[in-house]
Amino acid sequence: MTCKKIILASASPRRKQLLKSLNIDFEVIPSQIEESIDKENFSFELIEKLALEKAQDVADKTDSPALVIGADTVVVIDEHILGKPENKEEAFKMLRLLSGRTHKVISAIAIVDKSTNKVITDHVISEVTFKNLTNSEIWSYIETGEPMDKAGAYAIQGLGNKFISSISGCYNNIVGISTGKLAEMLNQFGINVCLKQTDS
Repeated sequence: MTCKKIILASASPRRKQLLKSLNIDFEVIPSQIEESIDKENFSFELIEKLALEKAQDVADKTDSPALVIGADTVVVIDEHILGKPENKEEAFKMLRLLSGRTHKVISAIAIVDKSTNKVITDHVISEVTFKNLTNSEIWSYIETGEPMDKAGAYAIQGLGNKFISSISGCYNNIVGISTGKLAEMLNQFGINVCLKQTDS
């Protein structure tokens, strides 16, 4: 077991809660990296690169030995990335596009070892199928404010759950980070993780 501290380079309360389920001590230092990505030319490498940039940003500002975890989650449909909506109209367009269809949720994870510069990146893919939504349902949901800071304009762990017909793959990955994949990656740095609950 290493004595290095673990840092989560994300302000997401959802990722913070998921990391707590790993029963490890960690602190949160949000990255200041802007989430800028080419939404028209999707690739797994792009998502992993952004997660790594977030982890490296915090690692560069940390003096003590540490493992820094960066993550990024995107919604992909028709090979186009749906990030966080900039306004209510964009949120409506996203939800209308997702209505009655299946899309992918991809969460990339990057871990940077500050002392050795060892880097590991990976990603997990889950699929989500939406029910057919009416315009009224979409606008009512938008007015709650929940979609405005969520990739794809919905939160599966929140009110957006009512729109879900089915999912395939890791649920936690859709929320923000796969604890199973993260545990596997931390093991490569000598951190033995025992999950409190099944990552499904």
